[in-house]
Amino acid sequence: MQNLDRLLHQNDHKPYPAYKALKGQYRFPLYTLTIDHVQGDPFAAPSSLSIRIGKAKHGFPAEYYTEKHRRIMLQDLLLRGFGRELSKYSHLAKGSGKSGTLMVSRCGQAVLERSALTIDPSTGVITVRFSAGFPAAGRTTLAMELKKMLFDLVPDAVEKSLLSRAIPKERLEKRIDLSDDQKAIRDQLGKMGLVAFIADGAILPRKSGIDDTPMTTAVPFESPEEDRVTLNLPGNRTITGLGIKKGITLIVGGGYHGKSTLLRAIERGVYDHIPGDGREYVLTENSAMKIRSEDGRSVKKLDISTFIRTLPSGKDTISFSTEDASGSTSQASNTIEAVLSGSRTLLIDEDTSATNFMVRDALMQSVIHPEQEPIVPFINRIRELYEECGISTILVAGSSGAFFHVADRILQMKEYRPLDITSLAKKAAADAPNTEIRPDHKISGRKDAYREKKFTEMKDNRVPIKNHELLDTRRVKTRGSGTDSISLNHESVELRFVEQVIDSEQANLLALLLRTLEEDYFDGKNTLPSCVERLSEALQKEGFRSVHGDTIPGNLAMVRKQELYAMVNRYRALKLQ
Repeated sequence: MQNLDRLLHQNDHKPYPAYKALKGQYRFPLYTLTIDHVQGDPFAAPSSLSIRIGKAKHGFPAEYYTEKHRRIMLQDLLLRGFGRELSKYSHLAKGSGKSGTLMVSRCGQAVLERSALTIDPSTGVITVRFSAGFPAAGRTTLAMELKKMLFDLVPDAVEKSLLSRAIPKERLEKRIDLSDDQKAIRDQLGKMGLVAFIADGAILPRKSGIDDTPMTTAVPFESPEEDRVTLNLPGNRTITGLGIKKGITLIVGGGYHGKSTLLRAIERGVYDHIPGDGREYVLTENSAMKIRSEDGRSVKKLDISTFIRTLPSGKDTISFSTEDASGSTSQASNTIEAVLSGSRTLLIDEDTSATNFMVRDALMQSVIHPEQEPIVPFINRIRELYEECGISTILVAGSSGAFFHVADRILQMKEYRPLDITSLAKKAAADAPNTEIRPDHKISGRKDAYREKKFTEMKDNRVPIKNHELLDTRRVKTRGSGTDSISLNHESVELRFVEQVIDSEQANLLALLLRTLEEDYFDGKNTLPSCVERLSEALQKEGFRSVHGDTIPGNLAMVRKQELYAMVNRYRALKLQ
């Protein structure tokens, strides 16, 4: 600390590069401050700093961070508090450009594991990574303004947010109790044969399309009696709500009655949420994947023949490649990739699906003979997915009743309240034509072999090799652009339709994961799923160090294996043997 003070005085009113001399570690009374990276000029991205606080200093009991679910919740709580305090002091130090900026990751409604604040479960050390704009007048250092930031403002923010004594015990215990509740519910889903749970009283609608906070005038969720389940919570407590069972669940209803809102909440239920979000007790089994059509996406040598037989152009669908997929071929690819990634639940909304991929009605079948149609509709495969592979489907449909025949249960959303209409809908469906293609229908020639292929026979045997054109540069650069895309050097990967990438920091991590795959895993010896699985396991075991070594940036958030696999499959520069 004294050395830092001396260096600041020595480098006051010097050319801006003089700040480079500050890089290093400094012991403060409560923590160790590390200046990891110094910006090149006051208009560049702010400098990167980190703080390490030992358990003797922060005072949080070990039982709050030794278990993973509790640790992630505590990290989230501390990061939000530190962010609030830091924002009060941002720009109090004056200067040009980004002078005086103090920033740390901003958290959304979901509780994500982030690199901005981590707790080592074995040592109890808290590490927080943040940014600071080193002050300058023009391009001359204002080191005394920086001293104010580092010696007054930052320590005050730490005192008020990162120490046990600064957080009311009731608030801390409320968060920890919530994390215990969420884990208890997740643990019971599989045991009770459920894929999702929506608690009574949950608030599902959001304030707006750009505001993920709860709508204040929303109708609280109320489960139908037929599908209401009671789950046990710690402390001999219970909670009731809608339990969506494994199998095929159809959600129907009129427009603006909440069908897509319910599916959206289920989709986000793979993540935990903070108290007051309204969806903190909406939980979905963690491999669930949202599926949709995605016109224009890239597909590389993927077997989509379970859905798409030989195309009129003669294009092979056992090893299908395109740089511009259609609605049906993209949704077929997305579905198969989800299955190959280990997803056990598919979430589908009719509004964002390719109609010809989902269903073909009786009249169309009578006019366009199945032999002339290369697409095997999803309705024809949905039961096989569950009965042969154990993969459930939750499907929103508003215009077609064709799925009544194959659904196990049917929920109608009426004014944001679900009603179980399974018996009523099944009775109506008994008098309506079944639009499934008959399983005994014979397709001549090679098409017949495609028609008979089962999901259990599907394998991803693609073997990736390094793309030396991208890697043979002085430095491999990665970048995330919100949740829309990432880039590896000049190569962009579109992610806007991978809807469970919900945070820009997840995109930042995906970019680094792609670089790691290219540099360390794509060796021409292992299959693509093997590469993804190994990296995913390393990520779970080693955390963010598995992709960035010891110097970890403070702008990463954890992703699931499903998003990692989805990202790689959209990587146009992917090279395969």
